[in-house]
Amino acid sequence: MLTGRAVEAIRAAEYIIGNTFYLRLIEPFIAGKQVIPSPMGGEVERAKRCIDLARHHTVAMVSGGDPGVYGMASIVLEVLDRSGETIDVEVIPGVTAATACAARIGSPLSGDHITLSLSNLLTPIEIIEKRLDLAFRMGVPVVLYNPRSRGRPDNLKKALGIALRHCAPETPVGIIRNAYRTGEKTAYSTIESLKIDDSAVDMHTLVIIGGEESRFMKEGDNVRGIITPRGYDRKYVY
Repeated sequence: MLTGRAVEAIRAAEYIIGNTFYLRLIEPFIAGKQVIPSPMGGEVERAKRCIDLARHHTVAMVSGGDPGVYGMASIVLEVLDRSGETIDVEVIPGVTAATACAARIGSPLSGDHITLSLSNLLTPIEIIEKRLDLAFRMGVPVVLYNPRSRGRPDNLKKALGIALRHCAPETPVGIIRNAYRTGEKTAYSTIESLKIDDSAVDMHTLVIIGGEESRFMKEGDNVRGIITPRGYDRKYVY
């Protein structure tokens, strides 16, 4: 799901820096480049190295999805801003997990929606819970990034419990793992059912919870996807 501009930037770069997992995904584009892999959790050092090299070289910092949505753009710009230096930076938009996963299950995010990360590595859980409560009060679809991990096995159940304060138990839920990648899997559930058993969800998974108007699209008894009407039916006859 690389954008054309991202491919151009990677090909033009002398140095490629990024998390090892994402570098593997773009191996055909980085052959012959100076490649600097970095483990998960090394974001600050990765940003510093990028800026250090960018003083004299063209550098591509690789980020998953869109670099400005839970990606590397913010930390690179923060480190650069604190340094007081002036280095040309281009943030290249990508395809964030929310829109990639939504496309795999129909059109659940066709209007207003909210994205929230359940990772409390950088954001205190109390703030996440407050944001979840406000989000579900709005009645719009909510996309949950980083929904469940070995170190944070209960955050998704907490989020679904908050959702049930404001949403119907049968509200549709889409569960998408490894969208557009090897091992892709898609499943459907409801808020209530997923709260009972969320074992299929991990850090490679995105959870899309429908809003007040969201519904399953079905072919007989089989769920084909989730759709959230934008309101055309209130204005047009079709």
